[in-house]
Amino acid sequence: MIDLKLATDSWDEKEYAAIQRVIESGMFSMGREVEAYERQFADFFGSKHAVMVSSGSTANLLMVAALFFTKSPRLQRGDEVIVPAVSWSTTYFPLQQYGLKLVFVDIDPATLNLDLAKLEGAITDKTRAICLVNLLGNPNDFAQIKRIIGQRDITLIEDNCESMGATFEGRQAGTFGIMGTFSSFYSHHIATMEGGCVVTDDEELYHVLLSLRAHGWTRNLPKHNHVTGVKSDDPFEESFRFVLPGYNVRPLEMSGAIGREQLRKLPDFIRVRRENGKVFQDLFGNHPYLMIQEEVGASSWFGFAMTLRPGAELTRKQLLDRLRAENVDVRPIVAGNFVKNEVIRFFDYRVAGDLAGAERIDTHGFFIGNHQVPVGDKLKAVRAILD
Repeated sequence: MIDLKLATDSWDEKEYAAIQRVIESGMFSMGREVEAYERQFADFFGSKHAVMVSSGSTANLLMVAALFFTKSPRLQRGDEVIVPAVSWSTTYFPLQQYGLKLVFVDIDPATLNLDLAKLEGAITDKTRAICLVNLLGNPNDFAQIKRIIGQRDITLIEDNCESMGATFEGRQAGTFGIMGTFSSFYSHHIATMEGGCVVTDDEELYHVLLSLRAHGWTRNLPKHNHVTGVKSDDPFEESFRFVLPGYNVRPLEMSGAIGREQLRKLPDFIRVRRENGKVFQDLFGNHPYLMIQEEVGASSWFGFAMTLRPGAELTRKQLLDRLRAENVDVRPIVAGNFVKNEVIRFFDYRVAGDLAGAERIDTHGFFIGNHQVPVGDKLKAVRAILD
C-alpha cells in the first residue's frame, strides 16, 4: 500500500507552544501575534506591507475590494478583468460579487497557467485588470506578461494561494502584481489551519485593506493614513467610526502565533518540495501516456499534476481506480474548466477564443499530493502501478 495523502501535518512542539503562549496571554482576537506575523511575512516575501486575514479566499476578496476604494479607484463595476479558465472558485467569486465582467482565457496545458499567446489576443481597450493565478506552485512567466501589457494601463493582481515560495527570476511569486494573495490552509505550503495574507508595496492600498479587514472602521488605521487623512487622538471618537463598506475577516491570535513558527520552517519545506519535484520530473518527464506540469521559474510544487496524452490506452477512471486502491489521494486539477460549473449562470462574462487546454485537463487531468517531507519512494511506487 503506497498511502500517499494529499497533505500531512507540519506542526511540532513549536506550534503547540505558540498556541499555549496565546492561551496564557488571554488575548485570542487579532493582536500582537498577528502583527508580528505580518512583519515577518512581508520581510520574507520582500514586500513593504502584509495584511493577515482569515483565509486565502478572504484575501482574494479584500484584494479585489481594495481596488474600488482608493482615492482614484482602479476598478469600477462593469470593467473587464481577464482570468484564467482554470483556478479555484474564490479566484472568481470576488470579481463577480463586485460587478466586474470576467473574460475567461484558456490555459497552457503544459504549464497550467494562462496561455500567453491567447492572453495577448484577449486584451482589448476594455481590459482594466488581469488576475494572474500561479497554479499548483508554478509561477507565471511575468517577464513575458509585462511585455504583452506594454504601456497599457492594466492593473495586475496575483492569486498566489497555491504557490507560496515559488520564484521567477529570483523574485517571489505573489509580488509581481500591485497586490498578491497567499493561503495558509492545512494542505498548503504552511499551515495555520485557516488563514491568508495580502501583500502590497502600495501604502494607500495597505490602509484600505486594514480598514476593509475589520468592519470598514478606522480603529486599525495609523494616525496619518490614506483613507481618512488624520485620525483623532481621542480613541473614543475612533472606536465605531465606519468609513468603508468592510467585512470581518480578521484572523485569530493563534493563527498568527502558529504562522510565525511555520514561516521559520518554510525555506526547508520549499527545499524538500522541490527535491520531491525533481524526483517527480525524473520519473514522469518522458512518460509514454502521461504529460506532467512544465515548470516555469522555480516551482514550489504544491502537488503533482498529470494529464493523459491523446491516444492513451487507459482511461482516467482506470488510472484513478489504481491509485485509490493503493490509498493515494487524487484530485481534479483545481476546479477544471470553471466555465462548466453551474454557478457561472450568475456571472457577467465572456470567453476569449476557445478553452481547449482547460477542457483537456478538465476531462483528462488529475493531481496527487506533495509534502514537506521526502516522498521519492512513494512516487516511484506510483510510477510502478501506473505502468
